[in-house]
Order: sequence, then C-alpha cells, then structure tokens
Amino acid sequence: MLFEREGELDLVGRSLRNAADGAGSVIVVAGPLGNGKTAFLRALAHHREATGFAVLQASASPIERDFPHGVVSQLLDGPAELSADGRLLVLVDDVQWADDESLAVLEKFAGQVAHRSAVLVVTLREGDSLASRPAVVSIVAGAAHRIRLRPLLLAGSAALVRGLLGPHCDDEFTIACHEVAGGNPMFLTALALSWSVGGLPPVAANAATVRAMPPTWARDRLVSCIRAQPEQAQEVLRGLVVLGGGLSDAAALAELDRFTAFDVIRSLRKLGLLSATGFAHPAVSAAVEETMTADEREDVQIRSARFLHDNGRPAEEVARLLLGITRPLGRWVVEVLRVAADTALRSGSPETAARYLRRALLDTSTDGEDRAKVLVDIATAVRGFDVQAAVRSISYAAPLLREPRDRAAALIRLTPAVMGNAPEAVLSMMRQVAAELGDPAGLDPVGRELALRLEARLRYADSTDRAELARAVSRLTEMGPDAPMQTGAERELLAVLLHSAVTGVGRRADEVAALAGRLLACEPAFSPHSSSAAPLLVSCLAAADSPGVTKRWLDQALEIARSRHDAVSEAMIRSEQALAHLMSGQVEAAARAATDAAALGAGDWSAVGTSAAVVLAGVALQLRHPVLTDQALTFAVNVPVNDCLAAVVGLLRSSDAALRGDLPGASMTLMECGVRLDQSGWRNPVLYPWRTFLAQLKHRLGETEDALALAEEERLIAQEWGAPSGIGRAWRVLGALTGGARGVELTSRAVEVLEESAHALELALALRQWAELSGREDLWRRCLDIATEIGAGNIAAQARAALGGRAPTGAGTRLTPSERRVALLAAGGRSNQEIAIELAVTPRAVEKHLTNTYRKLGVRRRAELASALRQVAADPG
Repeated sequence: MLFEREGELDLVGRSLRNAADGAGSVIVVAGPLGNGKTAFLRALAHHREATGFAVLQASASPIERDFPHGVVSQLLDGPAELSADGRLLVLVDDVQWADDESLAVLEKFAGQVAHRSAVLVVTLREGDSLASRPAVVSIVAGAAHRIRLRPLLLAGSAALVRGLLGPHCDDEFTIACHEVAGGNPMFLTALALSWSVGGLPPVAANAATVRAMPPTWARDRLVSCIRAQPEQAQEVLRGLVVLGGGLSDAAALAELDRFTAFDVIRSLRKLGLLSATGFAHPAVSAAVEETMTADEREDVQIRSARFLHDNGRPAEEVARLLLGITRPLGRWVVEVLRVAADTALRSGSPETAARYLRRALLDTSTDGEDRAKVLVDIATAVRGFDVQAAVRSISYAAPLLREPRDRAAALIRLTPAVMGNAPEAVLSMMRQVAAELGDPAGLDPVGRELALRLEARLRYADSTDRAELARAVSRLTEMGPDAPMQTGAERELLAVLLHSAVTGVGRRADEVAALAGRLLACEPAFSPHSSSAAPLLVSCLAAADSPGVTKRWLDQALEIARSRHDAVSEAMIRSEQALAHLMSGQVEAAARAATDAAALGAGDWSAVGTSAAVVLAGVALQLRHPVLTDQALTFAVNVPVNDCLAAVVGLLRSSDAALRGDLPGASMTLMECGVRLDQSGWRNPVLYPWRTFLAQLKHRLGETEDALALAEEERLIAQEWGAPSGIGRAWRVLGALTGGARGVELTSRAVEVLEESAHALELALALRQWAELSGREDLWRRCLDIATEIGAGNIAAQARAALGGRAPTGAGTRLTPSERRVALLAAGGRSNQEIAIELAVTPRAVEKHLTNTYRKLGVRRRAELASALRQVAADPG
C-alpha cells in the first residue's frame, strides 16, 4: 500500500516513457530508515508505464556482501521475461549493501543507461557508512533524478493504519498513531501490527493507550541498523542514551574530535536515528538500550558519571547515573551523592534523597565515621515518612562516631515525637551521651543546644512514666514563668515539658495556653512539620481550650506542606487541624480533616510516629464516627510500641464495640485501657475522657453507682486542669446520670461553664440534655441554632423534631445568663476589655457572647443593643 506518493510515481512514469523512446535514466530513492523506500520500489514493478518492460529486481543485504556477484545473480535469476525491444526496468533495494563485484556491474550499467531503453532505480539508506563507497557515490552522482520520500501527512497515516486494522478505526485513534510514529511508514506499520495482536479495538477511547505504549515496535530493524554502524557511531548513541543530554556531550564522551563528531552525527541524522537535538524517536532510544549488555551499560554509566563530574555538572545529574551503578567507585561518589541528597531534601523530595544516600553507602568504609555521616543523612531524609528506618539508621551511625558531640548531633536528628517509638538501645545511647556532655548550664552555646535537645528527647521518651511526668513538671516549674525560648533547643524542650504537663495535668490549662501560645508564635510555619515542636504545641493548646490560636498557623503550614508535596507533613497537619476543629466544636470540619489525615496515613505510627496517630485516634473517639474509627483501627495491625499507644488503640476498639452494640465488651476494654493510661499518668480529661465514656457505658448497663463515681472523679480532674470544655462535659455526664431536678441543675451548670469554652459541640450536647430534662422550648431552639452552625446534623435533627419542625426565630431565642450580662454591659457603653475584667472572663469569651447575642436579637452593631434588649424578654435562666 502506497499513500501520498503520487508525485514520485509520476516522475518514474515520465522516466519510463522516455526510456521507451531510447532515453534511459538512473533514479535514486533516498532517505532515512523506515521512510518507505522498499515499498515504493516494489510498487514500481507494477507501474502502469512499466508495461512492455522486462523488470529485474534485487535486494542487497549486509550479510551477503562477501558473496561475489550476489546482487547481479538475483537480477539475472528472476522470472522476468526480456521484452522484444530490450526495454529494461532494473530495481535494486539498499544499493549501499551490494557486493563489490555487483556494484561494479551496476556502476557500468548506470553509465550506459542514458543511451538505452532502460531505467535503473536504486534505493539508498542515507547515512549508512557503506553509502560512501566510490561505486555507490558514482551511481548516485550520475542519477537523473533523486527522490527523497517525505513522512506521511495525517491523511496518509490514517489510510495506512486503516488498511492494516480495518476501515472502522476512529479518527482520534489514527491521530494518536500519526503523532506517535511521526508519519514514518515503518513505525506506523509496526505500531498497527503490534496493536492488532493486543485485542483492543482501534477506537477513540484507546487513543491514550496508543500514546502510552512502550516504543518497542520495529525494534528488530532498528537494532539491526544500529549494530551495523561503526563503533564510533554506536558509542555516540550509547552515550546519548545514558547521559540523556545533548549530542555534544555524547560525542565528547565518545572522545571524538570536532570534525569526526560532525561526520558521525551527520550520518546518524541522515539515517533517521537522530534529530537536531537527540534521538529522532523514542523507539530509537529503546533499540540502543537493546544493543547493550548490562556490563556494557554500566561501563557507559561509569564513564558518563565521571565525565559529568569532571565537567562541573550539578550533583543531581551525576547522582542520577550513579544510582544505576553497582560497583564501588571511590570517595568522590560519596560527596557527590550527599550534595545531591541535600538538594533533593531542600526541594521537598526526601525519597529521592534517601535513594542517593543509600547508594552512597556502597562507597563508604564498613565501620568508619564516613559511613556514620551518610547514615545520619539517611535518617534526616527518611524521618518524615519512615520513622523506623530513621531510628535504625541512627542506631547504626552513633556508635561509629568517636566524639560525644558528634554522637549527640546524630541522635538529635530523631525528633522528640519519634522517641515514643525508639528502642531501648537508642535511648541508652542518648542517656550515655547526655551524661558525657554534662550539665547544659556549664557548656558553650553549641554544647548547650545539643544537651537541651537530648534532654527534650529523653523526657518525651519517658512521658509514659507517671514519675517522669512529675519530674518534667518540676523541671518546667524550675524554669519559671519567663523560661528562655530564644533558641530552637530551648523552645523544643519547653514544648516537651508543656506536653508532659498537659498529659499528666501538672499545670493549669490557662498557664499552659499562655506559654504554648508564645512558643507557637516563635515557631516558623515553613519549618518541616514532622521535625518541629509544633505538633506538641497544637495538642497543648487544643487541650487547654485555646484551639483558635492554632488555626492561622496550621493553615499556613498546610499551604507550605502542599507546595512542597510533603504528604507526611500534610497528614500530620490535617490531623492537628481535625483536633483544633473538634475543640472548637466544628464537627463537619473536624470530620473532613480527620478523613483527609487518615487517607494520607496519619494513623500509621510506624511510618510517621505516635503523636499523629494519638491525635487522630482522639478525634475519632470524641466524634463517635464509625468510619473514622474503622480507618484508625486499620493501622492498629502493627503492635504498638508503648503502653499508652496500646491504650489509645484499646479506646478505639472499645468505641467500635459500643457502636456495634457490644456494651459489656466495650466496657471491659475501656476499663483496661483507662487503668493503663492512669498508671502511665495520662490523666488529661480533655484529650483522654475515658472516665466519662466508661461512666455512660456503665449507666446503660445498670451500674449506676460505679458510673457516678467515675464521672465525679473525672469532674475533679477536670476542675484541676481548668479547661471549661472538660469541666462542662463532666457536669453534663453527671447530670445525665443523676436525672430529675438535680440532673437539670447539674446540666444547667454544664451549660454555664461551656459558655466560656470554644467547644461548641459540647455546648450543643449540654443544651440538648438540658432541653430533654426540662422540656423547655427555648433551649431546644438554642440547641438547634448551635448544632446547625457547627454542622452537628444529628443533634440539629433531634432539636428540630422536638420543636415540631419549626425553625428557631432570631429575636425570639432566649439569651443565656452569660450573654445577657455581657449584652447589658455592652449596651451600657463598656468595651470588650472592660467587660472581660469585670466578669473575670477572657476577651474572646466576650466576643463570642456578643456574636451570639447579635445573631439572636437580629442586630448588626453595638448601638442597636439597648433597643433590642428592651423589646425582647430575655430569660434570666
């Protein structure tokens, strides 16, 4: 099948007509590999103008060059019948490969053909080294016409593909074939034949599949062509495959001088293997790969890596080649790979950095400090996505370092949050190095930083021990209210000590919130999240009823993590945002953030550390969200590394059992977990409210006395901690367990306390309970108002049903006592700060009460308050 060759066929037809009149000619059909020369030549035997001509055909081959007169024998042995008047059409394919004896005959014939009734048509593969033989050059030089077949246009490509695959090929499919093959008939034919054995239809839906196919079609012809080239040309092609850069680099790697390189590259371009900038087609690159053995490829890679390094190329370019080399090459490789890894790490590609560094180990000593340095770099690279690998790397590296400060610098690459996973061997090394460094107060600035960071890690590792939690609180007390936080080490230690104080309720919530807020303000949002103190501070602020402080900071950190494509930091930040949203009562936002975090792997403590897993589990527990609970439990298949993480996993299993209706099983599991948490000193009632959960379960099981004791114990701890959300929850649960008039009183107390909290979900729950116990419609309206605002759909639906389907009316909704007091003072001209001082509340609480009041009374500004208050009957509560 010939397409888009009409002009060339007409030219041959004119030559045949002239030959019939005694004016013969030579025609050379030239071009690169695969442009359709052979198909064109075969078609000439059946040309309409060839009637009456004796057609002699031959095809030269490189493997028959040593067979004398081989091509001439083919011409004379053919079935052609000589015409009565001696008219001849001689067709020779790939004349550049003809044997010398046949070439001599053809050259002589070409010189005589102009005076005979004959046409000689030969095809010539341009760029082939054999095309420069004198006889070939003579034939080409004496040709009357030189035809160079062009690539097919889209219409020709489509016709060729349809001729091979059938007429029903979709246009989009044929367009894809044309683009992939570049209009080259050989590539198009091979592609279509390859597609035909795959069983897929040639339809538009499969166009993308065509474009994604590996370029293996026509491989045999390309490989044969490449192997037939001179060694210098093959060296250039191999260098181009490995270097992946420009032609000049490949020529330099082959050690060609400028003139030789010019000739070699020109020949390869004529052959159609190279374009102006590189390989003419991906199939050519794949074929060059095919010609190399594994050892040959590695040899080229080694020479290429050294070439790039010696010519001052960026370390990343050299490292890309070194990754595929399995032979040790020397110390220079280590330095190149460490520099490349540092660049990759700075650009947000820790996995790439880790690959570079692991390859560098091949060129280090087995037990020297050079190996230790690479292992430390590996730990730095992987600590964000593979905690266990980071710990292993440091455990191997530290013993190889002689100086205590060097060992300390290696050990602090493990962040405090990682220490919950650290094996005892690593902790023992840390204690030993800390002892060797001595008291931080007596050290120079560098030594002090190292000592403080070691202390932070050891204290976090010991945070599952009740006695150590108490010591951490004592250390925090010793540092005083103006604890230094100028350096990163000081802030890191303070964050760990604060976290211990929060976990063990060793300080009041308001004190923790003040110090944690100052610390977070000093922590740059652009720092790598997994290695910063921020996760601990977010938990502290959330537990202290100050989640709003973290919102803007977390938003900025998330944006930066996403811009760096840092999935681990994104997972941690989304889990922390889920906690902040939850403690703000934003149920829908908390569920979305927690779902995102789980999907990103935040619950996989073995990969990202225990802190994110604990946060995610806590959110799932308090939301009572079955899907989130199930997602968090999927990561519990790995055995937790410490008792507290095991207890948190147990809390999840208890919640799951309760959701499935297994109350006795849930109660037993929850009790075991609670005892374990208590023994470890993890008492915070906001982060781990297991007592109120267990009290509610026991109440449902009829164990009211035990339930009341647990709830009262939780209330006392909550009062000690001082966060309104924890105190309010405890009063609410006590009210539910007590019931009756006393239950109403306790629940109203819960609402009063929760008015001072950011935890709007707890407020909605308390309002619902108060409304259920008292039957008051105004409470149902307030409950519906808040539940709708925070996205608590179940609570809102229940409130709506209790109101008979009526929506709350703004002006008719009662103000709470706290809102009424704040509104009256504001209407009297007091500022928010003055109101906060008079009522002994925070300015934030004043703002919240005024916002609620404006919404309920339907006013927009302070000046309208007095009039609105006179028009409504505010319930004194």
